[in-house]
Amino acid sequence: MTGRMFLQTPGPTNIPDDILSAMHRPAEDFSTPEFIATMTAMFSELKDLFATIGEVFAYIANGHGAWEASIVNLLSPGDHVLVPETGRFSVVWRDMIKAFGITAEEIPNDWRSAIDPQQVEDALRRDTERKIKAVLIVHVETGTGSVTDLRAIRAAIDAAGHPALLVVDAIASFGCHELKMDEMGVDCVIAASQKGLMMPIGLSFTAAGPKAMEVSEKCTANREYWSWKSRMALEMYRRFCGTAPMHMVWGLMRTMEKIREEGIDNIIARHARLGEAARRAVGVWSEGGAMEFNTIDPASRSNSITCIRTLGDTDPDAIRTIAREKFNVSLGGGLADLKGKAFRIGHMGEMNEPMLLGALGGVDITLKHMGVPHGDGALNAVSKYLAETA
Repeated sequence: MTGRMFLQTPGPTNIPDDILSAMHRPAEDFSTPEFIATMTAMFSELKDLFATIGEVFAYIANGHGAWEASIVNLLSPGDHVLVPETGRFSVVWRDMIKAFGITAEEIPNDWRSAIDPQQVEDALRRDTERKIKAVLIVHVETGTGSVTDLRAIRAAIDAAGHPALLVVDAIASFGCHELKMDEMGVDCVIAASQKGLMMPIGLSFTAAGPKAMEVSEKCTANREYWSWKSRMALEMYRRFCGTAPMHMVWGLMRTMEKIREEGIDNIIARHARLGEAARRAVGVWSEGGAMEFNTIDPASRSNSITCIRTLGDTDPDAIRTIAREKFNVSLGGGLADLKGKAFRIGHMGEMNEPMLLGALGGVDITLKHMGVPHGDGALNAVSKYLAETA
C-alpha cells in the first residue's frame, strides 16, 4: 500500500524522525565521562519535566514495570490501598497489587466515567484506622478515554484528613495533560516512553516526592531490580541496575530538547485543541445513531485518546480492519469489557492539524465505504474549529 500508515493507536505513538536519528548511532562505552554526563543531565531534566524536587527513576521496561516499581518501593505485604476503578488498566494494576499480598479496596465504576472525588473522600473517611496507605489513580484511562481531575482528588484526600499517598499512573497523560507533580500534591507519578514522550517502547519512570521517598525507606517489600535505594548508589551504572540503554537515553535527550523548544504549556494546549477537534468529528458521526462517546461527561473526555462505543450491530473491529487494510489508518480496539464494543482514536505525542485531519478523514471514508450510519460534515466541523482556533 502506498503512502505512510497513520498510526492513531493509543500507544505506541508516532516517533519523530529527529528522535529516531538521535538513536541511530553506534554503541559506545557507557562508562565514559561523556555518557555519564549525558545520563546525569537526563535525570536532572526529567525532574524538571515531572515538576518535582523529588527523585526520578528510570527502568528498561514498559509501564507495567513502573507499576511494579511503585508497589515494591511504597507498599509492604499486608498493606491496604484504595483503587478507584476507571477501566482495564486500573483493574490490571489492582490485580498486580493483590499478587504482592496487598489488600486493594475498590470503588466500582461503569467504565464510562472519571473517578468521583467525593467517593474517594468518603472511602478515606470510613478508614478510621488509617489502614489505607495509598490512593492509586489512573489519570487517563487508555481503555476508556476518561481523564480524572487530579487536583480534585488531592482536595478529597486533604478534606478527609487522611495521610495516604497519592500515586498516579500518568502513562497515557504525561506530556498531554497538565501534571505539575509537586504543585498538585502528587506523591508518586508513573510514566512511560511510548505515548506523549514520542519514543519507542522500552523506558518507564517513577517520580517520587519527599513523602514517597520517606515511606520507601520503611517499606519491607523484597526488591532489588526496582529498588529506589539501590538505584541511588554512587556508581552511575546502578541508575539502570546494570548496562544503560544508551540509545534510548540519546533518544530521550532529543525528546526533552523538543519539549523545551515547543514549551510544555504549549504542548498541553496543543493536545487540548487537537483532542477537541477529534471530539468534534465523533460528535458529528454520532448523529447517525451507530456510535457514541464512551465517556459520558464531556468534561471527562481526555485529550490523549477518544474511545467510541458502537451501537446496534455496528462492528468496531470491522471498522478498524477496513481503516487499516484499505485506508492506512491504524486505530485502537476495545479492551476487556469493551472488547467488540468500541474502537479508539489516539491523538497524542507527535501530532499536528494535517496529521489529525488525515486520520479522521480515513475514518470518515471507512464509515462511508462500509455504509455505517453517521452524520455528515465531520471533517468540515473539524476544519472550521481548527481554523477558528489557530
